[in-house]
Amino acid sequence: MADYTLEQKDSFTVLGLGTELKSDYTDYAGINKEKSDFWQAVSQDGRLDTLKAIATNDYIFAVNEAVNSKMMHYAGVMTEATAPEEARVIQFPKGDYLVVKGEEKTADELNTKLAGLAFGQVLPEVKNFAYVGGPNATVEMGQRNGLIFGEMWIPVVKR
Repeated sequence: MADYTLEQKDSFTVLGLGTELKSDYTDYAGINKEKSDFWQAVSQDGRLDTLKAIATNDYIFAVNEAVNSKMMHYAGVMTEATAPEEARVIQFPKGDYLVVKGEEKTADELNTKLAGLAFGQVLPEVKNFAYVGGPNATVEMGQRNGLIFGEMWIPVVKR
């Protein structure tokens, strides 16, 4: 099974720019392509750089959240700055979080790997806690030895 920890986190806020994912929630290839296309667009058009400029740390968040029965995906940062008009303020609750760590060559590969490990291996196999919804995020934390490293944070409740 994947290496994971259960950590207590204070509530925190991420400011994100988003897109609605249109693929069926079971269509992992379709979802991953939509996410990849979205990240390429926000990286090329300068929106990601605008977010990074107002961030309180170097973390880049790839947030998944159901909003009004829509599957949403956001590029985000932690910030105290006022949100641009098209941005969404995403509240993460205080509580227990499943944390899965990893590293990959690209942010895209990291995001895909961590989501696969967390939702495909860890959550189905553990019996003492469960994901009951709410936003979850892959957090790109930095680079070392030519690889991007980060964590997937999923709010969970004890069973």
